Amino acid sequence: MPITFAQAQQLSQPKLTKKVIDQFRTSALIDALPFDNTVKPAGGNSLDYVYNRVTTFPGAASRVLNADYTASEAVTTAIPSRLAIFGGSFQLDRALILGEHEVADHVQFQVEQKVKATIAQFHNMFINGNQAAPVIANSWEFDGLDVLLTGGAQEIIPAAPIALATSANITANWQEFLDQLRALEAVMDGAPTAYLMNQAMYAKFQSVMDRAGINLASKENYGRNVSVWGDSLVMALGNRPGNANPIIATSVAGITSIYAVRLGMDGVHGVSLAGGKLADVYLPNMQDAAAVKTGAVEMIAGLAYTSTQSAAVLRNIDIA
Repeated sequence: MPITFAQAQQLSQPKLTKKVIDQFRTSALIDALPFDNTVKPAGGNSLDYVYNRVTTFPGAASRVLNADYTASEAVTTAIPSRLAIFGGSFQLDRALILGEHEVADHVQFQVEQKVKATIAQFHNMFINGNQAAPVIANSWEFDGLDVLLTGGAQEIIPAAPIALATSANITANWQEFLDQLRALEAVMDGAPTAYLMNQAMYAKFQSVMDRAGINLASKENYGRNVSVWGDSLVMALGNRPGNANPIIATSVAGITSIYAVRLGMDGVHGVSLAGGKLADVYLPNMQDAAAVKTGAVEMIAGLAYTSTQSAAVLRNIDIA
């Protein structure tokens, strides 16, 4: 049975674990994403998940009396996906933990910072993950949207860049931009759950909506970088963990992309280990003899792209 972070929070008993899950839910993407929590380690060294992707859709037609339909079937392809293990650890000396009252909350502070970094890493892999060529050699990543969409029918590339670099550009080209967004929606099999972009593109998006007279409702529970357009979330994914490089890059020439995704068990969904836990927090063990105590936050998850029309990307947007 699929599970969301909201449901996992209800299943969690320790107060700190609930608080950590609540922090994960500050990501609008993670909060909206259902996870198929069915994966069990195979042979002690594999965390693979195989799902069926709909690659050919069935037809339908009318017929006359005494005649049969022309048969057509939906075609699925078995797709393997590997779960990634990601997060991080921190270390504190026990003398600091036991001897200074001000440091008593430092463990909580370190946990909170690791959760933020883990969220950023999930966002990064959601877009840039590459199972065959992970950024860190010998680590595990799942394929992100960039790998899944590049070179396919769901990649929309306007012949000329959509110029939004300056205020004058936005005033002149906001209608073209909206037309291209509609073209992006047109290749999908349902309304996008979310539009994903970088912070600079998010600012341009807001300016376009201002020109169009469209009010973007804010989602204050997710922070200032998430809005709602119709039924869809509009989200700035932020930076990669540990640096200031945007997850969705802007090239030297000022070109960036917008990803649209329909989340659901029949669209794009997460994958996790069997059971109800989607993230774990490990607090420093004050009972062992080691002087330096270690804590950690970890998430084990993957991504499934079950319908070829459940995601798309708009390229060639000039914002700088």
